[in-house]
Amino acid sequence: MRHIISILLENESGALSRVAGLFSARGYNIESLTVAPTEDASLSRMTIVTTGSDDVIEQITKQLNKLIEVVKVVDLSEAAHIERELMLIKVRATGKDREETKRVADIFRGRILDVTEGTYTIELTGTGAKLDAFIQAIETSAILETVRTGASGISRGERILKV
Repeated sequence: MRHIISILLENESGALSRVAGLFSARGYNIESLTVAPTEDASLSRMTIVTTGSDDVIEQITKQLNKLIEVVKVVDLSEAAHIERELMLIKVRATGKDREETKRVADIFRGRILDVTEGTYTIELTGTGAKLDAFIQAIETSAILETVRTGASGISRGERILKV
C-alpha cells in the first residue's frame, strides 16, 4: 500500500542524509521525496512517498522517531489529506499540433510558461494520476523533457503537523 509520510525535522546539515539512510539501510524504497524549510527557519518539512504494509510503515515511523533531528512524524495516508505534485514538461509544438497541445494543456488546467517557435513548456499541478493522464494525452514523441517534484501533502481539517 502507498503511504505519504510527513516529517517535521530540524533544519540542519546531514538530517536529510540520515533519513534517507534509514530507508536505504532497511531496504525500503522511497518513491518520491520533497523537503523545504517551514515558516520556522529552524525546521524543515519532509514528505516521503513509499509503499509497504501497515507493519512496515509502523516500523519506519518508529525508526524515524528515534532520529535526533526528527521532531514529529505523521502518516498522512491514515486520514483525509490533500496531495499535490508539480510537473514541468517541455513538448514539441509545431504546425497543426501547436493548437492541439494548447487545447490539451487548457483541459488539464496547465499553464504555458515558455513559448518558442517549436516548443511549449507547460506547468501542471495536481495528483500524480492527473499528471500521468496528461502525459498519456500528449503524443509520446512530442515530449522532449519532463520534471516532476514528487508528492507534497497536508492533512485536511484541524489535524496539523507542528511542534
